[in-house]
Amino acid sequence: MQKPLVAIGAISGTSMDAIDLALVLSDGENVVERMAGRSYPYPAELRAKLLELLKNPAIAETDPLTELENAVTDAFGNAIRQFQREFRISRADYIGLHGQTVWHRPEKRFTRQLGDGARLAKFLRMPVVNRFRHADLAVGGQGAPLVPLYHAALASKLEQPLIVLNLGGVANITYLDGPMVIACDTGPASALIDDRMRLLFQKPFDKDGAMARLGHVDAATLAALMDNPFFALPPPKSLDRQDFHARAAIVDHLPPADVIATLTAFTIEATVSIQRHLPKRPRRWLVTGGGRHNKALMEGFTERLGVPVESVETVGWKGDFLEAECFGYLAIRSSRGLPLSLPTTTGVPRPLAGGETHWP
Repeated sequence: MQKPLVAIGAISGTSMDAIDLALVLSDGENVVERMAGRSYPYPAELRAKLLELLKNPAIAETDPLTELENAVTDAFGNAIRQFQREFRISRADYIGLHGQTVWHRPEKRFTRQLGDGARLAKFLRMPVVNRFRHADLAVGGQGAPLVPLYHAALASKLEQPLIVLNLGGVANITYLDGPMVIACDTGPASALIDDRMRLLFQKPFDKDGAMARLGHVDAATLAALMDNPFFALPPPKSLDRQDFHARAAIVDHLPPADVIATLTAFTIEATVSIQRHLPKRPRRWLVTGGGRHNKALMEGFTERLGVPVESVETVGWKGDFLEAECFGYLAIRSSRGLPLSLPTTTGVPRPLAGGETHWP
């Protein structure tokens, strides 16, 4: 085994609400130790600008967004400095900077995560690995999800087949059965629900799934939402946060609580539908991401799947920081030339290394 390295993983999810940081110690193959984790809210003005960008995210294909990217990078840098102070971390071997995804279009071999690796390396005076998705996309891969190899390392001693389900803005799964690792995005998770909660109730999310429980699912609208060719595609496949937003406008004729109930049911049905593309039915689902706190989602999954559906905390993982840990882990893998993606996770033709390193 090679000498373990220390890395700080840094990511902000598609909800764009905070910067998640996590400290890991690993050799890049076996997870040796998962340590501190903490979230730091974006400055309010910066978050408002990011949310405004969501109204026209395709601008990221042509506009360098230099000012916004610098602001995001500096927010990450300040958060990492604060993280170091709070947990007395003098130095890390690498920073794994995923940054902030604003536009993902694998069919165009294009993805955009805001976060300037060179600027951050200079600010922190530590090596930074970023652009984790770009090598994958360049050879025709989906560029996402990138968490499966980390899930596989964590779950190596758990009963399988199992699924690790991440409920962020978009839902993605990792199917694990011995050496077999299959992954893909499955559809929306919290993004549609959160956006309608802001629009209809001026709240950032449906706390505990309370609004979904008050409403009723409109079966015809749910069927129309599920009538989408994406669900017939086998893995690997990936999504941008915005991919279902235009179609989701068909819920807007419903009473407000029914809108949330129907979108919640849509997340459940979209995710469950992936089972038709898997070799075996999983014996267990472990759920991470913010959506695991939504009781309406968790109860709905349990009812539909008929097998244990549990938060990842039941096996000792830190659900709030799993993705941040992952990008610390992937930074170490990148530094050692190890694959970040597989044909069965992103559709690359062969196991593929990736990431770009910036030195201070």
